[in-house]
Amino acid sequence: MTNNKKISEISAHPDPIVQFKIWYGEHLISGIAIPEAVTLATASADGKVSARTVLLKDYNEKGFVFFTNYKSRKGFQLSSNPRAALLFYWPESGRQVRIEGLTEKVSDKDSESYFRTRPRESQLSAWASEQSSVIPNRQYLENRFDFYKIKYSDKPVDKPRYWGGFRLIPEWFEFWQEGDFRLHDRLTYTKRKNLWVIERLAP
Repeated sequence: MTNNKKISEISAHPDPIVQFKIWYGEHLISGIAIPEAVTLATASADGKVSARTVLLKDYNEKGFVFFTNYKSRKGFQLSSNPRAALLFYWPESGRQVRIEGLTEKVSDKDSESYFRTRPRESQLSAWASEQSSVIPNRQYLENRFDFYKIKYSDKPVDKPRYWGGFRLIPEWFEFWQEGDFRLHDRLTYTKRKNLWVIERLAP
């Protein structure tokens, strides 16, 4: 993908999901590493913010889906405060997309369907890792992995009840295009009364 900093204005589609599909699709075929990596920011009920990188697994007009352990820090935060934000940054193209909104758990059926597509080792790690909890050492984790590897040696790996997906339902987007001399182009979509209002921001 050519990094063209001289683009002075984003050509805006009226639907931000379609606009995202255009940009995301370009990065999927560009050959860059892990274009689906996205920073997820969450906050506790009392406003303590944390951020980490997750992988986008699905998106459509309903929202943006990622999977996790519901007992992890982000899982607990999203359960107590469903507001969250996503940030895609692709330095190769000088573009980023910010998305803010409310989250909800995806159906257990959808979580089960995705779990079945994961490599077997990743399925086992969902059991082995008590995500975000303190562990005594690395060997403890490896021993748990070996335990579940033996337990499921002759049968399919069940999805843990505490593992599944979240969907971020977008209320706001920003599409950001790098420009020369820090004259970046910033285009926002804000949902108001079920309509998307498009505005351009100064950089």
